[in-house]
Amino acid sequence: MKFEHRERLLALAAVAAVAIGYVAWQKATDTGLPDGFASGNGRLEAVEIDIAAKTAGRLKDVLVREGDFVRAGQPLAHMDIAQLVARKREAEAQLRRAKIAIDTAGSLVAQRQAERSSAAAVIEQRQAELDAAESKLARSEHLVRNNNVSQQVLDDDRASQRRAKAALAASQAALAASDAAIGAAKAQVIDAEAAVEAAKAAIESLDADIEDSTLTSPRDGRVQFRVAQPGEVLSSGGRVLNMIDLSDVYMTFFLPTQQAGRVPIGAEVRLVLDAAPHLVVPATVSFVSDVAQFTPKTVETVDERLKLMFRVRAHIPPDLLRKYLTQVKTGLPGMAYVRIDGNASWPAHLASNVVQ
Repeated sequence: MKFEHRERLLALAAVAAVAIGYVAWQKATDTGLPDGFASGNGRLEAVEIDIAAKTAGRLKDVLVREGDFVRAGQPLAHMDIAQLVARKREAEAQLRRAKIAIDTAGSLVAQRQAERSSAAAVIEQRQAELDAAESKLARSEHLVRNNNVSQQVLDDDRASQRRAKAALAASQAALAASDAAIGAAKAQVIDAEAAVEAAKAAIESLDADIEDSTLTSPRDGRVQFRVAQPGEVLSSGGRVLNMIDLSDVYMTFFLPTQQAGRVPIGAEVRLVLDAAPHLVVPATVSFVSDVAQFTPKTVETVDERLKLMFRVRAHIPPDLLRKYLTQVKTGLPGMAYVRIDGNASWPAHLASNVVQ
C-alpha cells in the first residue's frame, strides 16, 4: 500500500510539473495580443545617402562632424577648385577669341562679296568687248571677200575676237572664284559661331562643376560617417560623408507565413522601442516580401511551410519624423505590432500614449 501511495504521489507531482511548465511556456510565448494582430521584433533603419565628389580633385574642407543634424541644401564640404577656375579662364579666353573670329570672318565675307561684284562688272565689260570684236570680225570677213580690206586686217580682227573671248572666260572664272571665296568665308563665320557656342558650353560645364564642388545635403538628415579628410585626393564619385535621411525611417521585422499572408499594404502598425517602452509610434506597412527569408532545405509538410518567415517593412509618417527630427535615432531595437484585421481594436497598452 505504501508503495502504491508513493507511486501515486510521484504521478501527481509529474502532472503538476507538466502543468506548471505548460503555464510557464504559455506566459513566455504569449504576446498579449488578441486575434487580428501580429507582432515581430526589429530595429529602426533609415535610407543612407553617400555624399560624394562629382569630379576628381582634392578635398579642401569638411564643414560638419559625425552626428550633426543637417538640413536640405546645407553646405557639407568643399572641393578645391583652383584647376576648375583656371580652366574657366581658359574657356573665357577661347570665347573672346571665337567672338573676334566671327567679326573677322564677317569682314572677310563682305570683302569677298565686294570682289564678286567687281568680277561681275568685269564680266559685263568683257562681254561688251567680245560683242564688239565679233561684230568687227563679221564686217571684216564680209569686206575681205570683196577685197575692200586686206587679209591682215581680217587676221587682226580675228585675234581681237579671240582675246575678248578669252578675257570673258577669265572674268567668269574670277566670278566663280569669288563665289567660292564667299562660301569659304561664310563657313569661317559658321565655324567661329560654333566655337563661341562650344566655349559657352565649356564655361557652363565648368560653372556646374564649380557649383558641384560645394557638396550640399540633398535632404534633412544626420551625418553618420566622415569617410575622407581635408587634403585627400578623391576620384570621381569618391565618398566624403555618409548620412541618413531622417524623413525616411522604417522598421524591418519578420512574420510567419500565416500572418504575413494576411498583412495588407497600408496596414496600421504600432512600434514600441526598447529605449522608450512607454511611447507608441504609429507606422504603416509599406512592403511585404514575396520571397521567404528563412526557408528549410526541404519543404514537404504543412508544419515545415509554416516555418517560412517573410520580411515586412513599416514606415513612420514623414510629418511625424520632421516634428521630432532631433530625437530620431536609427538602430534602436523594438517591437512592431500589426493590425491584420481592420475591424480589430487596439489593446489598451497600444492605444494609449501614441505619439502625435
